[in-house]
Amino acid sequence: MPEWLERVFRVAAFVAGSLLVLGTFLSAVKTVVVPRATSLRITRIAFGVTRKFFERLAHEGRPFAVRDRILAVYAPLTFVILPLIWVLLTIIGFAGIQWAIAGGSVRDAFLVSGSSMLTLGVLFRRTIPAATFSYMQAAIGLILVALLISYLPTIYSSFSRRETLVGMLESRAGLPPSPYEMLVRFSRIGALDTIDEDVFVRWEEWFVEVEESHTSFAALVFFRSPHPERSWITAAGCVLDTAAIYLAVIDKPWSPRAALTLRSGYLCMRRIAVYFGLPADVDPDPTDPISVTRREFDLMLFELEAADIPLKPNRDQAWADFQGWRVNYDSALVAIAHMVIAPEGRWSTDRPGDRLVPRMRGGTRTAKRPSRKNG
Repeated sequence: MPEWLERVFRVAAFVAGSLLVLGTFLSAVKTVVVPRATSLRITRIAFGVTRKFFERLAHEGRPFAVRDRILAVYAPLTFVILPLIWVLLTIIGFAGIQWAIAGGSVRDAFLVSGSSMLTLGVLFRRTIPAATFSYMQAAIGLILVALLISYLPTIYSSFSRRETLVGMLESRAGLPPSPYEMLVRFSRIGALDTIDEDVFVRWEEWFVEVEESHTSFAALVFFRSPHPERSWITAAGCVLDTAAIYLAVIDKPWSPRAALTLRSGYLCMRRIAVYFGLPADVDPDPTDPISVTRREFDLMLFELEAADIPLKPNRDQAWADFQGWRVNYDSALVAIAHMVIAPEGRWSTDRPGDRLVPRMRGGTRTAKRPSRKNG
């Protein structure tokens, strides 16, 4: 090989290795440290590849209980694999750097890089440039270990806080959770007037925290509840529908808490859906179609009426109000529920996943007049 061509290869190897190391390190830092929704290529590829594998294992022909057990491993396993990918890419990047500055075979460069990354000290080059990069690589390896140590506890802390209210919802709304069941139970125990403090206040905070954690650590979306029939997304849908029904249907004084819970809830649903590129109309019109039909809504009213729950007399206005609230989170809720393959849930997983498609034009949602329910 001509000397000039070898120099070109060495420069290319140095630049490529440096970019790979820098990109991997920034990916690790953004994934673990930066508290913001950031789309990262390494993370997307890792979760995308493993998701395809698990979706093949958990195909629709299998019973849901079997699919749930398989999918429960998906997100935690990928979380463990992701740091290993960071380490491997860093070793490959520094191997290119070592070969570029010290020569020798590619094999020797890879062995030196691996020894430095894992702080084994088995192989070491004593020239100042090579030693400098070995020390740098060892430091990066320690930083990645420190990030991993803080990474997993943070993830499981967010997961635990999310599941606390999801588990408590079973005693209030049954399993699978249902807005009808929640309203009936609160009515039977004489607590319908206290539903603001018991449900809406807590879930407003829950939606805010879930939005922050599930866009900063997006894999949390795929973490499944300990109980196979529970799901954070079906629980969210139940609470949102309960608040919408309470405001639109129940003959009680206006509840600001229910309205605030709805707003924090549909903002949470939209932002998670947008992060994953799912159908989510961010500026719906109150009269836009929703996946719940008028007949299903009327049947719900008959059930509530049979349970002696006071209802507003104007059913047409009640439907218009419910539709005006539901349209804010309908498409996002249904899309997320299908994406995570959630268990049975009324008016969430039992809806067709591709029924509502947002109006798009050139990758940007077309502007529509503001919804009066968005305020």
